[in-house]
Amino acid sequence: MHVLPLSEFRANASAMLDLVAQGETVRIMRHGKPVADLVPVRDEQPLRQPSWKQPFDPVQLPPHASLSQAVLDERDEATW
Repeated sequence: MHVLPLSEFRANASAMLDLVAQGETVRIMRHGKPVADLVPVRDEQPLRQPSWKQPFDPVQLPPHASLSQAVLDERDEATW
């Protein structure tokens, strides 16, 4: 782990980001107290998509039914 004051981080930000990209951790200090740790990104967890971007099953309509009637029926059956 590399520990450095904020002024030194600002002067060498690009080099510090290069260290983080190589897997190192950089701790930034302000007035002798730690304020931030720069850590490498972990690819273990996939990014979560918002619910409205999640795949869904298409609506199955009964034969000869209109979409508007299906929406009205669904709305009437909802518990909210």
